[in-house]
Amino acid sequence: MKILYLGDVMGRSGRQAISNELPDLRARLKADFVVVNGENATGGMGLSGNHAQEILKAGADCITLGDHAFDQKDMLQFIETEPRIIRPLNFSKSAPGRGAAIFTATRGRKVLVAQVLGQVFMKRPFDDPFSAVDAILSRHPLGGQVAASLVDIHCEATSEKMAMGHFCDGKASVVVGSHTHVPTADAQILERGTGFQSDAGMCGDYNSVIGMQKAEPLRRFITGMPKARFEPALGPATLCGLLVETEESTGKAKSIQMIRHGGVLSQSDGASSE
Repeated sequence: MKILYLGDVMGRSGRQAISNELPDLRARLKADFVVVNGENATGGMGLSGNHAQEILKAGADCITLGDHAFDQKDMLQFIETEPRIIRPLNFSKSAPGRGAAIFTATRGRKVLVAQVLGQVFMKRPFDDPFSAVDAILSRHPLGGQVAASLVDIHCEATSEKMAMGHFCDGKASVVVGSHTHVPTADAQILERGTGFQSDAGMCGDYNSVIGMQKAEPLRRFITGMPKARFEPALGPATLCGLLVETEESTGKAKSIQMIRHGGVLSQSDGASSE
């Protein structure tokens, strides 16, 4: 099975690229299942119901969120009506929606998707992500009900993301990081068969400061003083993500490749990397 994961969709630029490019990209890569992180899709902060529908219509089978999960207030209700949207497992015990779910991919195969928030350098404390993931993966082992599983670890620290990868090695098909908006160059298959990348990057305009127009972030770095709101950059977006092919019998990863399609980054959107 081929699983395509695309990193944080950033503002209008990212949404347009998803709408325009994902259908053809999915077909060309022959992806059986597509996960898109959408937590910055609406004005760079959260995801609205309307924009969620755009991403799903473009070909996403599942949307994950993050620490901005409910910045758009309509998501508090919308997530209860749309089972294809996943919020972090450890966000809050009173949060609406689900932190993990089983979906149906091509040929009726089942895919588990789960998301957790990290704790290191995050603005607010969240529950332990490791125990949350362990409970889900223990209930849904590879080779049982699920043919493949993906864990989205949404956090700042690369060390915490790498620790989660090794913690899940052999128990999940893919562990991929999100949140920092810059793709890392460490895509690999770990010792026990889990595909891993510390951060998939964003789907947004990279002629920016992590997806935001450059002037205000630069002003704050230089002067230490805010003057205006951050606004998403509006130039051509690069779709960044990860494509993992799994073994049919075990659900473990057998090939992995980074995806960079469109925009200003060097392109990597079709060549095989075993």
